[in-house]
Formats: sequence, C-alpha cells, structure tokens
Amino acid sequence: MPEKKKRRVVIALGGNALGKNLPEQMVASHRTAKAICDLIEEGCEVVIAHGNGPQVGMIQNAMNALVRTDPERYITVPLSVCVAMSQGYIGYDLQNAMREEMLDRGIDLGVATVLTQIEVDPSDPAFQHPTKPIGPFLTKEEADKLIRERHYDIVEDSGRGYRRVVASPAPRSIIEIGTIRSLVDTNHVVIACGGGGIPVFQTEGHHLKGAAAVIDKDFAAERLAEEVDADTLIILTAVEKVAVHFGKPDQKDLDRLTVEEAQRYCEEGEFAPGSMLPKVQACMKFAASKPGRTALITLLEKARDGISGKTGTRITA
Repeated sequence: MPEKKKRRVVIALGGNALGKNLPEQMVASHRTAKAICDLIEEGCEVVIAHGNGPQVGMIQNAMNALVRTDPERYITVPLSVCVAMSQGYIGYDLQNAMREEMLDRGIDLGVATVLTQIEVDPSDPAFQHPTKPIGPFLTKEEADKLIRERHYDIVEDSGRGYRRVVASPAPRSIIEIGTIRSLVDTNHVVIACGGGGIPVFQTEGHHLKGAAAVIDKDFAAERLAEEVDADTLIILTAVEKVAVHFGKPDQKDLDRLTVEEAQRYCEEGEFAPGSMLPKVQACMKFAASKPGRTALITLLEKARDGISGKTGTRITA
C-alpha cells in the first residue's frame, strides 16, 4: 500500500512562549520541543515560525547600552539587525531542543534554522502609524528620555507602563522560500520567519535594505504556510480556545468558526487588537486561501489534542 501522505503543518509560537531571558528560553525551548514532537508522532510535517517581542527588545537595549558606554567605538544597531540576532539565538536553542527530543524518541529527521528575510512595502501605511510593542515596560521617565534622545514612538500600555512601538507592515514575500521548501521536502523540521522575519525593502538592482519594523509573527506564519503549501496553520497562544465576550460573565469559548463568522466577530470588536485579532485574521486568510485548508488556535500544551480535533478553535472556509 502507498504510504499515507503526511499533513504539513506550520506552527506559530509566541515570543513570550520562549521565555523572557536566556535561562527561561532554554527551559521553554525543551517544553516547546516536546509539544512539537507530539505532532510529528501524529504524522505531521512541521515548519516552525516564532515571535521575538521580548527578545528583540532585550537585544536592542543591550546594543544601545553598549553605544552609550563608548559612542566613539560603537554605532547604533538597526532594528532589522536586532531581528536577525534574535532569529539566530532563538533558533539555536530551539533547534537543539528539537534535535535532542527527536533523538530521544527515535525520530530520524533533520532540523535547521533558516535566517529569513521578508519583503515589505515601503509605502505600507503601517510606517506612518507604528503600533507593534517591543522591548520591556518603561517608567514615564525612561520613556521620556528615549523620546528625547532617540525619537522613539512610545505609548502607554494598558496601565502596565510605557513601551516602544514600531511599524508592523504586512509581509509581501519570503526571500528564502526556495531554501525553506527544499529543506521541508527533504525531511527537515524547519525553523523560519523568526520574529516575523527580517523586514527588508527591495531597492535598486538586487539589493535588500533592512527596515525599522517588526512584522507580526502570525501574518508571517500565514504567508509561510501558504508558500510551503501547508494543510494546517496552528497558532499557539495563552488560551485553549478563542472566546467571544472575553472576560465577561457571558464569555463563550468557540470550537469552530467559519471565515464568515470570524469576520463578523472581528467587525463587532470581539477580538483585541495586538492580541487575539491578528491571530484570528491570519487564520481567516489561510483558511480562505485554498480549498481544504484549516487553521487552529490553541495552547502549546494542547497542540496534540488540537490537531486531533479534541480541543482548540478550528477555523475553516
């Protein structure tokens, strides 16, 4: 009998799911690897995308501190370079954790991190209205100093303090998609589009120029899922299911949503911008992109049950 075709899955991990510092990240990577290997044992081909909100802010703060200590020797590091750094060190921990977990389970697959650039449009309106929080929470005094000295865009964040915000443009194309496809097709678990990908502009000739932005990892994962012809997009987050009337006495968890139903809830303001809204929108886009495609939102620890249809919120056309 012919071998059963494996389900190709793109998994989007939140940056916070990977810890806020190096020791936390090492522990979190092993926990994440266990959940992902559960899916591999269920017969899935896996491609991993991840966020980098805490990590890229930490890197940029460290680079800025270095410049302040010796401005004649060091120069300010562009945000695009900080995104690249975050891809490298998150990928380092995650691919090693995946390799170890797969070997422990007798899974014979390669694993690789692809430093990934994503083209964005320089005329994207997001550059005029920065909304993506990065880095740590700041006091009013710290925020005012960064506005004064570095001309950062900073906003107050839900009573928790102040945070820098940067542009979050839509992904247009994945520069390294050919390499990613080749690795997936030759039985590799691929970690790609880390932190939403390194945002770049196409300039004269073939030159790519880094952009001062952070691409939303959910939209980057959706673009990646389309480009590798995935069957399922899984967005792993801090809740088991998407809910309407969230946090209210009549909160209702949702098992299934059609794209049409999800769009109606989005228009009614049921999902918070910067939180659940982009996740639902990315899932809607993927589910509508080709017949038979589905998207799932659930907890990391529930990924295996989610892919089996036992929990999570499934979004279909």
